[in-house]
Amino acid sequence: MNITVIGSGYVGLVTGACFAEFGVHVTCVDKEQDKIAALQKGQIPIYEPGLAELVAKNMSHGRLQFTTDIASAIRGALVIFIAVGTPPRGDGSANMVYVEAVAETISQHLNGYKVIVTKSTVPVGTGERLRKIIGKNLKEQVDFDIVSNPEFLREGSAIEDFLRPNRVVIGANSQQAVAILKDLYRPLYLIETPFLVTDVATAELIKYASNAFLATKISFINEMANLCEKVGADVHQVAKGMGLDGRIGPKFLHPGPGYGGSCFPKDTTALVQIAKEKGYELELLSAVIRANARQRTIMVEKIRQVLGSLEGKTLGALGLAFKPNTDDIRESPAIEIIQALLESGAKVRAYDPAAMSEAKRVLKEITYCDDPYNAVSGTDAVILLTEWNEFRNLDLDRLRQALRQPVFIDLRNVYDEQRMTRAGFRYVGVGRGAKTV
Repeated sequence: MNITVIGSGYVGLVTGACFAEFGVHVTCVDKEQDKIAALQKGQIPIYEPGLAELVAKNMSHGRLQFTTDIASAIRGALVIFIAVGTPPRGDGSANMVYVEAVAETISQHLNGYKVIVTKSTVPVGTGERLRKIIGKNLKEQVDFDIVSNPEFLREGSAIEDFLRPNRVVIGANSQQAVAILKDLYRPLYLIETPFLVTDVATAELIKYASNAFLATKISFINEMANLCEKVGADVHQVAKGMGLDGRIGPKFLHPGPGYGGSCFPKDTTALVQIAKEKGYELELLSAVIRANARQRTIMVEKIRQVLGSLEGKTLGALGLAFKPNTDDIRESPAIEIIQALLESGAKVRAYDPAAMSEAKRVLKEITYCDDPYNAVSGTDAVILLTEWNEFRNLDLDRLRQALRQPVFIDLRNVYDEQRMTRAGFRYVGVGRGAKTV
């Protein structure tokens, strides 16, 4: 089977490479000539563990190719995946201009029956909207089906998530389209992956609802962490006690500076806007969004309480990406917190294993360092902002000697307070209001 993936960003590139790994012949299309030229040379524009190797392997086996020729890519494929961006508008709604432009282009080049699949995260009703756009602009009368096949890829583990997913959602109104999609995903039947087949609108909403619920869990445990500091409780024990209940589960109950990245902030605000357009107020989710925004401010105030005035202080920041194993700084709590520290008169030295090139585009006033110890050298405190593995086992003696003051502010609760105190640090975590015996 031949498929085409339109859009060679994060989702499109992972989707194309992984389908090629399934043995499918994949053409990835993008209008950016420089990006395609780099991909044809095996140069990957994003940081995602294992992706470069997967792309190189499948290119060498002739199953994966890159092009700017969208017309031939459409004509030569049975299945066409739309994987272009849906950035937020000013009101929080998803900007559909790129998706709709792709739909118009597809309609100009259909030369037979095709299955057109949205991988992009799109508002409910997009499938029907695309059906109308394509149907209206067809140059010749051919059949096509619209399918919603949302992605559930976590940055930093996207390859694993695609090759061994916890579910595959297929939203379609055609049994033929469902059969073709199931055939594409046939290798997953060997590992008994659950398949959920729904109508298109339901599949579109599943994606938003999933991300919104996970964002809710994060904001909830952050609220509990803030309360723990008020009442003298330990949020880690609270989270453990909650997570042992099978109805709740332990995942996403990790306190910190809030959620970020390309999905949760965008999708939560978009879902609120979708509801508003239908005359319904998602009050719980609106509160989640407000709590997440406030969490950044609370973290800055925590730092201020430890150090007093930030004016003239020099701080060492460990982590810039919104999470480990990615170079993505979109809506990163680390970036927002550093910006607030700079506005308060502090100077910042920073290190991140992957995200410094991206961060330099938005944070030009800070000093970028080549390792964590250089980042904290001569600073008044170290602030752990992203829980990269290499930050989990730092040489504490070397770290303390590099600091001007032995202050460790752990906004990801990576370290044990008693161990840090024994090592000579003044340690501050999130929601650790009580000592465990």
